Amino acid sequence: MRLGGPVYYVVLWAAMFAELLKDVPRGVKIVIGAILALAVFLFLRGHLYYFRSPTYLGGLIGIEIVLASLWHFETVFFPLLMLTFLWAGMALPFSGIPATARWFILAVAAVAGFVMWMRERRHTYSAFHLVAFFCICTGLVSAMVSAEPLTALLKVVSFLLLFLYGATGARLATLGREVAFIRGLLTACEITVFVTALAYLGAGWGIFGNPNSLGAIMGVVITPFLLWGYLIAETRSERYRRLLALGLTGVLLYISASRAGMLAAGVSILTICFALRRQKLLLQGIFLAVLFLALAAMWNPTHFEEVVSEATDNLIYKGKSKDLGVLQSRQTPWQETTAVIREHPWFGSGFGTSDMGPWAERSNLSMAPSTGGLYTREGTNREHGNSYLALAEYLGLLGIIPFLVLLYLLAKMIGQVIVWMRRTANPYHCALPLAMMLLSGMVHAFFEDWLTAVGYYLTVFFWVGAFLLRDLMPATVPIAVRAVSAAHPTMAKLPKGMFAHGR
Repeated sequence: MRLGGPVYYVVLWAAMFAELLKDVPRGVKIVIGAILALAVFLFLRGHLYYFRSPTYLGGLIGIEIVLASLWHFETVFFPLLMLTFLWAGMALPFSGIPATARWFILAVAAVAGFVMWMRERRHTYSAFHLVAFFCICTGLVSAMVSAEPLTALLKVVSFLLLFLYGATGARLATLGREVAFIRGLLTACEITVFVTALAYLGAGWGIFGNPNSLGAIMGVVITPFLLWGYLIAETRSERYRRLLALGLTGVLLYISASRAGMLAAGVSILTICFALRRQKLLLQGIFLAVLFLALAAMWNPTHFEEVVSEATDNLIYKGKSKDLGVLQSRQTPWQETTAVIREHPWFGSGFGTSDMGPWAERSNLSMAPSTGGLYTREGTNREHGNSYLALAEYLGLLGIIPFLVLLYLLAKMIGQVIVWMRRTANPYHCALPLAMMLLSGMVHAFFEDWLTAVGYYLTVFFWVGAFLLRDLMPATVPIAVRAVSAAHPTMAKLPKGMFAHGR
């Protein structure tokens, strides 16, 4: 049976589907199998030319890879999902393919993760998951009153798939392997920094495209994880390597000129240092930065003055007039958003869609890679400059209530982690980098509009991280023991001194 033949794919897909239906009664399996076999036969009979097309054959191979990943769902599917969304949002070759494939992968991750999680005997849910469900319900109501109901409905469905994966499939990725999972994320952050620095500083290739995207990924995700990794480093080489990565992250943040990214990174650094009682480390970092600037000013005062003046104009005022203020670039979209909120105060303009008025453009729905995998209409959304204002516009003052409650629960979890850090001064817990990443994301969302953009990789990582943090929360009273026991069932000493919440 040659690779790429129709029979090969049919047999493989049938085997994957049978694995998902393992616990289904035999009679139901036979009926479902017969219906699927008939449908596949009829489809192939009239579309055999698909298997002679490189485009469709490549798509079939991609589907095969996704379905084959179900065999190791816990360890493979999370990195596959994140890499696909990351590739789709970067200025890399063939980015149109993952831009389309990411929706299929997200759907498979949500459905398969839900099926596998429900087969677990210890599937638990909390108020956070219940409120997330109500957020989807309000999104559906908002989509019904939207000027583009189909577009809004598709965006709500994508958000539903993301929440479903975060509440089920993503939890399988950490179940029993919390330490390995978080350390894997830390390693991925290190690799991302070095590859990005090589591309930007070495080759002059802006792989993240928009400078704000570079600032977002470096300030929200990379900085908290690398600083935490520096604090828990076990060897001198590991500590120096992560310190170098932190320095490169600072350089990349400066190159991006993203004020929101710098602010997010600064908040996470200050929080970690003060919560863990590492003020000395913070002072050392400030001293080194000031010393570097002082030496640069002494070496060439004229050049230093020019650099400071240019940095002030480009970074703080974004090339605008100083008389207009620091946030002049945000004032216009904020004013436009508040105007729309006044026009649609109760249920908003529709989830993920803005009231564009006469400026709205019409185009057909498309999932083709040549269009970047767009599944919504063009001209139905615009820049808001604030994720929370965008939520208010999309959902209205009534529909936004569940989202506000969800964000409150998330902020409460982050606060509990910070209190735990302050009480113990112990950095060895899996929840710390996730909590600091989410804190940075909530700060960054005040100045950038991405919190509900499911197609954006930062959005996927943020919300999945929120669901994972709910499971990795430290105990209220931290007690370190060597193993789970009847006396201390909620905390366990895991390899390399890192803790994870017992379940």
